[in-house]
Amino acid sequence: MKRLLSGNEAIARAAWEAGAVLGAGYPGTPSTEILEAFAPYPDVYAEWSPNEKVALDVAIGSAIAGRRAFATMKHVGLNVALDSFWSASMTGIEAGLVVVSADDPSLHSSQNEQDNRFLARWARVPCLDPADSQDSHDFMVAAFDLSERFDTPVLLRPTTRVCHTSSPVEVGEIRLRRPVPDTYVRNLAKYDMAPANARARRPVIEHRVEALADFAETFPLNRVEMRRTTIGIVTSGVAYAYAREVFPDASTLKLGMVYPLPRRLIADFAAQVDSLIVLEELDPFVEDQLRLMGIRLHTPPLPPTYPHTKSIFPLMGELDPAVVRSSAVAAGLLDASVASPVAASGIPYAAGSPAPASRTLSLTPVDVAPRPPVLCPGCPHRSSFYVLHKLGVTVNGDIGCYTLGMAKPLDALHTAGCMGASIAVAHGGAQAGDQGRHVAVIGDSTFFHSGIPALLNVLYNRSNVVTIIMDNRITGMTGHQDNPGSGHTLQRQETVEVDIERVVRALGFPDDKVRTIPSYDVKALEKQLKTWLKEDGPAVLITQEECALLPTAKAAYLPLAVTDACNGCTICFRIGCPAILQSDVLDERTQRPLALIDQVMCTGCEICAQVCPRDAILFREQVAHV
Repeated sequence: MKRLLSGNEAIARAAWEAGAVLGAGYPGTPSTEILEAFAPYPDVYAEWSPNEKVALDVAIGSAIAGRRAFATMKHVGLNVALDSFWSASMTGIEAGLVVVSADDPSLHSSQNEQDNRFLARWARVPCLDPADSQDSHDFMVAAFDLSERFDTPVLLRPTTRVCHTSSPVEVGEIRLRRPVPDTYVRNLAKYDMAPANARARRPVIEHRVEALADFAETFPLNRVEMRRTTIGIVTSGVAYAYAREVFPDASTLKLGMVYPLPRRLIADFAAQVDSLIVLEELDPFVEDQLRLMGIRLHTPPLPPTYPHTKSIFPLMGELDPAVVRSSAVAAGLLDASVASPVAASGIPYAAGSPAPASRTLSLTPVDVAPRPPVLCPGCPHRSSFYVLHKLGVTVNGDIGCYTLGMAKPLDALHTAGCMGASIAVAHGGAQAGDQGRHVAVIGDSTFFHSGIPALLNVLYNRSNVVTIIMDNRITGMTGHQDNPGSGHTLQRQETVEVDIERVVRALGFPDDKVRTIPSYDVKALEKQLKTWLKEDGPAVLITQEECALLPTAKAAYLPLAVTDACNGCTICFRIGCPAILQSDVLDERTQRPLALIDQVMCTGCEICAQVCPRDAILFREQVAHV
């Protein structure tokens, strides 16, 4: 039966069909929806773990216990889980174990553009690279089988375009019922990686890679498609779709398994074509390996500014048919003089393959107004950044919605590296002798993810850092996933609601150095920060208010209004709220635009009313009585 599924939904469906009983992960675009889609299936357990390492360890525990399992994360999440990833490669498993690591070419929602195929090669773990939703489904099923056949975890590496694009998928209706062991396997030589045991396992994984490479030669997900032999394309992932569109007559070798590579299959394919190229996104992972194999590639002269990059296609960013075609023209693979009509999708057809006249369109460029990144109207983080900007302190930030505190006019965040880095970075600056006070900001979910050890380090080493934990009661950046502070699990079971203030006090912070303040209380935030910035030693301020986009918050929206007392002083504009606009009316004396509140966007958070020096913005209670 066929269903219309996104790549993420197809992966979840395939995991259920393959008999996986457990899925664990940490939300991160573009992988988030996999576990959300998996959780409702019957007879499965799914969880949001505090971080990716915990998630992978949970999945490893299930696999060692003889139950198929998988862990999900975005590409940078695998960095957090690498210790566990390598350990699982060393030990092997009892039941199938799949690690789904979603790469993000073009950095749609990420701080880097790393290519995790290299991490699979580094850890000696097979890597599958799906091209669409059907591949995502089929490759996930195959990954469990590979895992058990070769006693190894398997890395499934979808990319953003594959994760979020929907296409028809032929799904199975019967779930695999894999027998489970009656007792827990106790095999110290395999699963206890004391140095003596680890040394014995080291040759095992090298022999495993050799066996996988032999298997790859006939692996059905590695597929040769012979057409014209003028050009042969070795490709994988979503790049395969672009190869078919831009080079419809070219022969292709579609690699489903990109590590380890099938040497003989590639060499045989290369011998059948006049010119061989590699089409892949991001790094020259496959291309470099082909060169090491001694396989000759079509290599036009490289531009002098890029002496060590890929030979034809861009090293950075997502590919698309237009980019692939222009790169092919520059390399002499396509004739630039041949017209390139535009398909209904807005993507040029391949040269030499004219589109039917009925399908061509004439596209007119449209100027779209820029939309700078900004915190949402009513965002509870806005008040803290307004105060921090006003105080002029150095602010070390983290990964989450609050990273937008860097945007003008708030302009109150000066570094943002990776999950959990803010507190340790602030500590490093302070301990290195920077004379200015450092403030670290971190969200509630990120605090649970990797902020607790860093905060403990600040306390233990007596750092002069003030940490602000911005608790908006949810994991906001990736779409409102629950976390240990929300009181619910992924499968909507009520659970303990972790109190962040009690956690911080339990670490050992003195009572007078820990305080929770409502996020919208601008005066209280400013007063407390001013006090602590005059004192030495670490302190923790927890700002607490639910995300303005949660249903309970939306139900309480009450737009504010500006009165005639406004004189265009511009102070309310400094909080950077999209609901506050400059009107067309100018103040008679100052000739500055008066403020105007968008009644559709305003939530009634009252931050603007609190900062207005002329009381020209009505508070909620005043609005209710107007």
